[in-house]
Amino acid sequence: MSPLLLFGLVFLSHFNGGLNTPLPPPNFGDHVSILSIDGGGIRGIIPATVLIYLDNALKAKDPTTSLADYFDVISGTSTGGIMSVMLAAPNASDSNRPLFTPSQVVEFYKKYGPGIFKPRSILDPVQCPKYDGKFLRDTARQILKETRLDQTLTNLVIPTFDEDKIHPVIFSNYKLKTESYLNAKLSDIALGTSAAPTYFPSHEFQNDGVSFDLADGALAANNPALVAVSEVIQNNGQKEI
Repeated sequence: MSPLLLFGLVFLSHFNGGLNTPLPPPNFGDHVSILSIDGGGIRGIIPATVLIYLDNALKAKDPTTSLADYFDVISGTSTGGIMSVMLAAPNASDSNRPLFTPSQVVEFYKKYGPGIFKPRSILDPVQCPKYDGKFLRDTARQILKETRLDQTLTNLVIPTFDEDKIHPVIFSNYKLKTESYLNAKLSDIALGTSAAPTYFPSHEFQNDGVSFDLADGALAANNPALVAVSEVIQNNGQKEI
């Protein structure tokens, strides 16, 4: 059973029952709550649509709440990494609210998807990768601006793969105390985790004196939930996940 289907079944069982068992807020007791979002390109609109139902159900209990209020960790890879960043980034007009709601994420994919996944011209001598990535880069930088990892509303765990160093790079709030160079701009993290080989060029940037040449997070961890659980275990002792 796919993680998305499993999530949908678990959620619907609560939804149909009127959410009689309310979700605890982050850091409630000995529990750590994780939201994991897989990749899939434009198909990322599917988990985003599922999250609309969860968001609406939570808002029925408290209209001011957001997913970032209910999850200690949001983890995603590839397009799921982009969504994770959008859901955890603070809103410029109210730093306590998220930049995007799930509904706005869906609208984002509908509006910008055709531009992001626009094939190169047949006259372009360079046909690989399939997309030049310029529209996605410009859009990510426009909406996320200068916001960095340490400014998120909840913990993020975003897998990427460094093609130059040939090893995974995990952007995680948990790591910032000892690895400050990971406190990159959210736009760079989103572009790195979504740079799928043959589809988008790798994303190169520097932060705190360290160079990165990042490719799709699926190369490091196709299942972001596993990486998130590992981060939590290393940093939260015996808390139940």
